[in-house]
Amino acid sequence: MNRRELLLGGASAMSFAAAAGFAGAVQAQAAREVVIGVIYPMSGASAQVGIDARHAFETALDIVNNDHALDLIGAKGAGLSALSGAKLRLVFADHQADPQKGRAEAERLITQEKVSAIIGCYQSSVSATVSAVTERYGVPFLCADSSSPSLQRRGMKFFFRPAAQDEMFSAAMFDFFDAQKAKGKKIDTVALFFEDTIFGVDSSNVQRKLATERGYKIAADVKYRTNSPSLTAEVQQLKSADPDVLMPSSYTTDAMLLVKTTAELGYKPKNLVAQASGFSEQVTYDAVGDKLRGAITRASFSLDLAAKRPFITTVNDMFKARSTRDFNDNSSRQFMGLLLLAEAINRAGTTDGAKVRDALAATDIPGTSTIMPWARVRYGADGQNPDASPVLLQYVEGKFVTIFPTDVAIAGAIWPMNG
Repeated sequence: MNRRELLLGGASAMSFAAAAGFAGAVQAQAAREVVIGVIYPMSGASAQVGIDARHAFETALDIVNNDHALDLIGAKGAGLSALSGAKLRLVFADHQADPQKGRAEAERLITQEKVSAIIGCYQSSVSATVSAVTERYGVPFLCADSSSPSLQRRGMKFFFRPAAQDEMFSAAMFDFFDAQKAKGKKIDTVALFFEDTIFGVDSSNVQRKLATERGYKIAADVKYRTNSPSLTAEVQQLKSADPDVLMPSSYTTDAMLLVKTTAELGYKPKNLVAQASGFSEQVTYDAVGDKLRGAITRASFSLDLAAKRPFITTVNDMFKARSTRDFNDNSSRQFMGLLLLAEAINRAGTTDGAKVRDALAATDIPGTSTIMPWARVRYGADGQNPDASPVLLQYVEGKFVTIFPTDVAIAGAIWPMNG
């Protein structure tokens, strides 16, 4: 070998070493963080939901990335142990309650931000669109809080929902009605009041079917346009029907408008049992809580459970320090969703989409390791957790108390709602 060949060989070796060193540095950097995309409404009519969701996810991020002496999944140890202590990093995106904006943000998070998974999206219509994108790219989608049953019926492999869906929630409502009737309470008629996106339509379909099967007459069946500027005509229908139970499926601004309109028209529902959403948001009760005494909502979470699991108080205090409010039906599911996603990524030992998907599919965690009243967390072939036990909460003296099922209730229901 002559001197020129020796020099060229040495240069090549140095270039290779430098490239290898650069690649190693990139891999080391990659190993230090796992990027998760978070798609929520951060502006517009549902902005408060997005703000609370951000606080919930940031609380879960603290739990995963730092060491906490709590009997909660993901709490012990700092970072993801199977990935050399890698920390989670969240990239937030605003879908503005628009499915097409959600689609564009999902594409951006996957192709530009290189996220390992996506969590979202509150509105079921947005979750439907975003999960179709993640399915196409082979990226896991954790559906934290969207509750439309149809989401799990599309034959998707990368879709997972740990919380209950509206068939499960609505069944709990009618189980409660049956129990009240058995105690001699009057419940013969119900009125369905629902917004016109996938959430409201799916919810009403389930409730219509259950009412028929359980022998309850549907006194009114009212569909309205989401974010409607007026609900006067719709409320007049409800007032004329005067059902024993009003069952709204409404997002926050619609829920507030409904309550204000009932007051303006002099209609006092005998009982109100809501499909959560707007009726689980503190902003609703801050605005019209004086008119919602005794209102009941289904839920995934009850702060009452802290009496049995003290760590719930600890994490609720962590969330409250950020948000100035307690966990509710939505924020609790968002918090647990990220912990469950992180646990699966850690168990997979990689950020490879297919392997994380398989780890999610193999999840089997006792409910006692969560902040929820769930029996277990496991997923069926459709990605739905069948053991996500719902509860019913009643708004009494400025706070929610658990009234159903009886094994977790701390108080009996006030029926009718105004006593």
